[in-house]
Amino acid sequence: MLKVDMEYEKGILYVRLKGILDRKVCYKINNYVVPIILKHKVKYLVFNLYDLEGIDEAGLDSLLNAKCAIRTNKGKICLCEVSDYLRLKMKRLRMRVASNELAAYHLIHI
Repeated sequence: MLKVDMEYEKGILYVRLKGILDRKVCYKINNYVVPIILKHKVKYLVFNLYDLEGIDEAGLDSLLNAKCAIRTNKGKICLCEVSDYLRLKMKRLRMRVASNELAAYHLIHI
């Protein structure tokens, strides 16, 4: 089960994920988050992974879909609060990683 909490503040869409992002629930990113990015022309996205317990290949692909949507809008994406366990799995995503949401805010706006 995955819970997705979204908040738009100061031009940045914050997406907080809680649970496990796997093949069964990656549609939540692909069918809810990505269309919001495209429809509202969101340029900046921060994924907060503090409460993310696990991820599989389909979950990684859904994060890549979000990255592609942000690139379509010529924006930037950042991951924050990534555990060491998840950091190894996410290396291939080649996304910026920040320690917390405030650091991500500064990374994106520089």
